[in-house]
Amino acid sequence: MRAIPLLLPALFLTACAASPPDPQAIVDAAFEAHGSDRLRHAVVEFDFRGKRFKVTRDGGVFQYERLYTDSTGAVREVLNNDDLYREVDGARVTLTEKERLKMEEDVNSVVYFALLPFSLNDPAVQKKYLGDTVVKGEPYHEVEVTFAPEGGGRDYQDRFVYWFHRDRGTMDYLGYFYHTNVTGARFREAYNVRTVNGVRFADYHNYKGDDIGIDDVERFDELLEAGKLTLVSEVNLENITVRPLSP
Repeated sequence: MRAIPLLLPALFLTACAASPPDPQAIVDAAFEAHGSDRLRHAVVEFDFRGKRFKVTRDGGVFQYERLYTDSTGAVREVLNNDDLYREVDGARVTLTEKERLKMEEDVNSVVYFALLPFSLNDPAVQKKYLGDTVVKGEPYHEVEVTFAPEGGGRDYQDRFVYWFHRDRGTMDYLGYFYHTNVTGARFREAYNVRTVNGVRFADYHNYKGDDIGIDDVERFDELLEAGKLTLVSEVNLENITVRPLSP
């Protein structure tokens, strides 16, 4: 009979040890570490590969703009809650459905990655804790992100894995398998981290790995450690500004 009280604490500790961390709590900690709450009501501008982006958010109301000059003139592309259009020298131009889809994908993609982890609390996001790991001697949580068909966009079948530092809460790596036009997988490693008006931004080394399928994205960190990834490009943001929306 005396053994029973001793077993209860042991069972309790075993149950606690078996409970994985809450992925939502991990993402919430990343929001704090990155200053992402400041983006809920703000205007963010930056240059990416020769084009100027302007992101305006006011709660659930948003407008994304891409501005550049090409052979047609001064181009302004706009994506917001209600519309998607292109202007050349101030006049709207007619777009084919293919052009509309490409413009939407391109603008959305740039903004999504630039503001991470901000979009990880969107309603369609589904989070799952995958485990902990060590990358380059630092401890990380691995969190899977997939998307519900309802509200997840045309790319809802994509699969992402994010590596969040267990102590700092920062998102330092991400990998994903995509289905846009063609399928493939990429891994991004943050560098040149800086803070602009309280918001953390990073540039990324963009890698690919051989034979990475949709169920293998979490292996990217192992391939990085083993030197088996190929650098594809650098994803750099320049001339970043952040300002709160005027009351």
